Amino acid sequence: MEWKDLERMTVLKLREEALKFPQIEGVHGKHKEQLMDELAQILGIEKPHAHFAATVVHTKADLKNKIHDLQSERDKLLEAHDHKKLHEVRRQIHELKHTIRKIEAKAAHG
Repeated sequence: MEWKDLERMTVLKLREEALKFPQIEGVHGKHKEQLMDELAQILGIEKPHAHFAATVVHTKADLKNKIHDLQSERDKLLEAHDHKKLHEVRRQIHELKHTIRKIEAKAAHG
């Protein structure tokens, strides 16, 4: 049995499985995630790494400072004719500007 199998099971099926193990207590009072975690621990199933769901919140001022730093770096790369790094820096600037626009749009609507 793998983690995916546990995810596919309903809470009722997970409870049935958990009842087979006397070391799991309070089976009927637990949520699906709790049952999955305890079953995985007993069965020796490794839980896959979760994606970092916590989004990092930036202020417009922070983003603008980063853009300013990247623009000075961009100017140096232009003089040095380093086109690969220049492309990367320009993409970063573009993404930061896009993020600022999203923040402004959210503030206008919210």
